[in-house]
Amino acid sequence: MTSPRLSDVVGVLHDLYPPGTAQDWDAVGLAAGDPDAPVAKILFAVDPVETVVDEALEWGADLLLTHHPLFLRGVHGVAATTAKGALVHRLIRGGCGLYVAHTDADAAPGGVADALAEVLGVENRVPLVPGDDPDRGIGRVGVLAEPTSLASFARRAARVLPATAQGVRVAGDPDALVSTVAVVGGAGDSLFDAVRASGADVYVTGDLRHHPASELRERAAHDGRASGGAPTPYLVDVAHFAGEWTWLAAAASTVAHRLAGTVETRVSTRCTDPWTFQIPSSDAPDREDHP
Repeated sequence: MTSPRLSDVVGVLHDLYPPGTAQDWDAVGLAAGDPDAPVAKILFAVDPVETVVDEALEWGADLLLTHHPLFLRGVHGVAATTAKGALVHRLIRGGCGLYVAHTDADAAPGGVADALAEVLGVENRVPLVPGDDPDRGIGRVGVLAEPTSLASFARRAARVLPATAQGVRVAGDPDALVSTVAVVGGAGDSLFDAVRASGADVYVTGDLRHHPASELRERAAHDGRASGGAPTPYLVDVAHFAGEWTWLAAAASTVAHRLAGTVETRVSTRCTDPWTFQIPSSDAPDREDHP
């Protein structure tokens, strides 16, 4: 069985995740690699960090496909004296290319948002913020098969997502019923207006900051009192890494299928969430009250 060239793999990836659909600030596509090199093994991961590069080289991968860019901003060199430069040198010496599918994969059908919504049981999905193509766009919004409590929904998120030190944080009444769900992989507090406009009962995303989250919940409570409705949307904050990791298996399967089984794919199971442990507040030693 003849292995495809890297350029052939890139062609498939461009078809699945067109670089032109990425945000204008993003850096996607082939970051390192010889287009004429054969590709027999592809490792899929969220982050291009040292432990993932270790895994790729130990396995003998010819291509490392990551969701996050190694270089999001322009650089003037990749000397091995820097942390990121050293990774580039290791990949090149090991014969492993690097490809990035970031916001182009967020927006794609079957991409990051669809994968996150799927594991959470969200059906009849449409883009939260549609693009020019009605099937593409940032985030997804849809419905659960049956309404459930916010607490039960959050427990499902904790069960189906990779374990992280953060776990799952929730803002809202645990007993409140939720049915309509909006999701955005990664960091999504810039999309609160779109979430409110969608009528979602609960919003699942990551990296929620104090002030935007507080303001959204205050506004939801105020508007709920004024209309006699529920103070929605509630918030479910998952680790950035965990919310995006769900896409990897679907991407690996799709790419292998498109290449007619001529490549072997693997999903990295190494946790690249930067947080390593958490101490619950109730377990902290006695201390004076602080604001």
